Amino acid sequence: MNAVTIPYDQLSQEALKGVIEEFVTRNGTDYGEAQIPLETKIAQVLIQLKSKEAFIVFDHDSETATILHKDDQILKSIDS
Repeated sequence: MNAVTIPYDQLSQEALKGVIEEFVTRNGTDYGEAQIPLETKIAQVLIQLKSKEAFIVFDHDSETATILHKDDQILKSIDS
């Protein structure tokens, strides 16, 4: 993987919201019986980014971004 981490605070508010929104709506994630509003999901991910529990990763090869938990093995192989 030819990827880099992107500091969340280096993105415009619009771009950051777009990356997070795409991430939380990916694959039609099922959260069980309770439906969580989109804005709540976005806020939860933003808290994780700010606390460095999660990171935005951009893959140059596929030209896609994702958000990974700090313990994800992929992060260990990426040069920030």
